[in-house]
Amino acid sequence: MPIDVPSDLQTKLQARYGKDKIRVLRVVREGAWHHVVEYNVTVLVEGDIDTSYTQADNSVVVATDSNLAKVSSHVLVPEHFALHLGTHIVSRYSHLHKAFITIEQLRWSRISTDSIRTPGNEDKGHPHAFLRDGDDKRVVQVEIDASAGKDNLIARVSAGISDLLGTQLGPFFAIEDHHSLCLIVLKSTGSAFTSFVRDEYTTLAEVDDRIFSTAVDLQYSFAAINLPAPTDEKKLEFKLGENVKGSVWDALGVAKRARDITLEVFADDDSASVQATLYKMAQLVLAQNTSVQSVTYALPNKHYIPVDMRYIGLENVSPPSNAEVFMPISAPSGLITATVSRK
Repeated sequence: MPIDVPSDLQTKLQARYGKDKIRVLRVVREGAWHHVVEYNVTVLVEGDIDTSYTQADNSVVVATDSNLAKVSSHVLVPEHFALHLGTHIVSRYSHLHKAFITIEQLRWSRISTDSIRTPGNEDKGHPHAFLRDGDDKRVVQVEIDASAGKDNLIARVSAGISDLLGTQLGPFFAIEDHHSLCLIVLKSTGSAFTSFVRDEYTTLAEVDDRIFSTAVDLQYSFAAINLPAPTDEKKLEFKLGENVKGSVWDALGVAKRARDITLEVFADDDSASVQATLYKMAQLVLAQNTSVQSVTYALPNKHYIPVDMRYIGLENVSPPSNAEVFMPISAPSGLITATVSRK
């Protein structure tokens, strides 16, 4: 049935289309030594595509789920694979001017077994057996911009961690489980929250020792980079830049340092507040990674409330530092966010 649209209606269109939730697991074999990566990929494009909306013209529509995972030699590093994929798309199709690639990488780590341990040899893990050892994910976002010409490609890259859960209880920390299996850090002291503004409606008590629990979302953005245009006919060529520490070409190193900094500061900081701990994390990520321009954390403050057990003759709330039994409270919760950037 035809749909009538008023002929005198004046509109403008800003369009982007693509494919979401493209799932892929890639095995890269180096003899008996295998590597695996599992990705959830989103690919979106912009360009001269308006007629697909305004005139039902599908001749400008490219199937954005085309899979480069088999042919790309950069697939093991999500930042580099996203750069390769986006560069290929805007270089291959003259009417597409921007590509937006989001990759969510699931954790797979090598299993350590007695059969692969030998005296004097470093345990590098099993050559082809892997363990999902956490629910935290690496998330990479890449924009390839060819608006200034196919020989003048600009790339903008950000990356980070999502679903990294920490619970502080003391000077020890251990890896435990969140939902199915996630990273949990335990510390029995070293977190406080005092001297905040109080008025007649305030109910939150000041504490000089408390459980500090949070699910970490971290994103860091690199300085924009210029990419050389592919010179081959199929536009599959992609060359990495110089592997300078802290640059996007050192993506795995940056990711490891950001993750390690987050967990070490969380565990070791004598936290005066979530805000103060967040700021220390972000400063160290910037300090140790030269091309990272900004760092954003979102740290929801998940509360654990001491249970009042005086009704059965047990003291568990006073002083708060002696509390041993807590009630997890899912809502309401604090939400502390900040972006720390270079000047």
